Amino acid sequence: MTLDSTGWLCGVRRVASPNWDERPPGCAIDTLVIHNISLPPGQFGGPHVDELFCNRIDSQAHPAFAKLSGLRVSAHALINRGGQITQYVSFSKRAWHAGESCWQGRKNFNDFSIGIELEGTDRASYTDAQYTALTQLSLVLMTRWPDICPQRIVGHADIAPERKTDPGAAFQWGRFRRELEKNRDL
Repeated sequence: MTLDSTGWLCGVRRVASPNWDERPPGCAIDTLVIHNISLPPGQFGGPHVDELFCNRIDSQAHPAFAKLSGLRVSAHALINRGGQITQYVSFSKRAWHAGESCWQGRKNFNDFSIGIELEGTDRASYTDAQYTALTQLSLVLMTRWPDICPQRIVGHADIAPERKTDPGAAFQWGRFRRELEKNRDL
């Protein structure tokens, strides 16, 4: 897995989201935020994540979509259940994934973080393929932006605990960190 000079992964599916902007001048990328998403809730596959991140979701298509009408959000990338990555926003740019956020005295996580969505829910086990892809992607990002270290890889629940619970209890942080450490020096 390689990253080009503009912040796009080579060889992965790209669906360009309009929901991004420039990072503030002088703002170093130093944090990775792990999220989960499934649309409709608890259902995997289908076009709805792409539609949400591209402002094309039909709010009438499912009762759960009504609250998404007019929402402008994105993530840098999604890892589906099979481990395939879709990139929506250049990692160099500011995706709109964190919302109101604060952790260790820092706010506005969209400014200095990269947001990775895992197709899943707080309670459904993530797949081996997702852990493998997340580990590989994290290592690529850590190489490009060395300020991202294992201690700066957090869940959405860490930075927005009043609003968010993802990636949830089903995410095996210990497993992920062990895989990251094991593969870091390869």
